[in-house]
Amino acid sequence: MSEHLLLTVLLKHDQSKNLEDIQGHMKKVGWWESFPPQGVEVVSWTVAMGLGQIVTLRLPPSLLGKVNVELERAAWGVFRTECYATYDFVPVREMIRERVRNGGQ
Repeated sequence: MSEHLLLTVLLKHDQSKNLEDIQGHMKKVGWWESFPPQGVEVVSWTVAMGLGQIVTLRLPPSLLGKVNVELERAAWGVFRTECYATYDFVPVREMIRERVRNGGQ
């Protein structure tokens, strides 16, 4: 079992703010230097037009609180945040696919 967890964070745009407002806030609070906290790896960071940003992080469970505090400190005010514990489904999908090819369910 891995000593790390995956956490998917949705940073939903506050549509009452334009890009200049968002960028100004992020610069003011030092977002680009402080998120994610040290010891947390960015697995992916994508933009979904009309929704916001989708960030998947890999981290030891002991750093979950630091991620939460950093979201509260810096992201709130320009994003609504949602966090989900996630896992890589690709290996599971491949196992199921092989099982189905061999007549199973």
